[in-house]
Amino acid sequence: MKTVIFEDRLYTPSKIICVGRNYYKHIKELKNKNPEEIVLFIKPNTSVSSQLIKPVKKCRYEGEISFIMKEGRIAGVGLGIDLTLVDEQERLKTKRLPWEKAKAFDSSAVFSDFVKIRSEDIEKIRMELFINGELRQSGDVSGMIYKPSEIIEEIKKYFTIYDGDIIMCGTPEGVGLFEKGDIFEGKIYINDRQVVQKRWTVK
Repeated sequence: MKTVIFEDRLYTPSKIICVGRNYYKHIKELKNKNPEEIVLFIKPNTSVSSQLIKPVKKCRYEGEISFIMKEGRIAGVGLGIDLTLVDEQERLKTKRLPWEKAKAFDSSAVFSDFVKIRSEDIEKIRMELFINGELRQSGDVSGMIYKPSEIIEEIKKYFTIYDGDIIMCGTPEGVGLFEKGDIFEGKIYINDRQVVQKRWTVK
């Protein structure tokens, strides 16, 4: 089973629960419709990776504020990259089929280490994602359509949350394609204090 690091310990997420269409500008850039309710989908444990691997097929990166759960609550925060097979997703959407082939493939959920966070700091979180030294994405909790507390409330209506499960809260605008050799750098801040930094070279 795949693992992530939280406070220097290994945790095994049973699943990654992802939120789609949670920033208005991102919805606009992909020409999607605004959601009438929280959009949830799941990536399996096999999607978890600490390495950023470029699939053979056309692939889009989506940087996301991600939370690791413990006792049904947010315990830590990290930077996640949700990978999407672009043409595969469009084909599936056209046929009104599920997205798993495009969203839940092996190594499609890439994570930094996670750090402990206090509940009162959740609303103060923001993320940045740089590619080859250029800032491509920046977003914060205040810009989310659905806030973490609302997301968790909705998740619990349908899914049991186990310790180590991860919630990916959606991506801000600035998504795009990438290539082998690109250098990604993700950062998480609480206000202006940097708490997470992770660098990946695309394999």
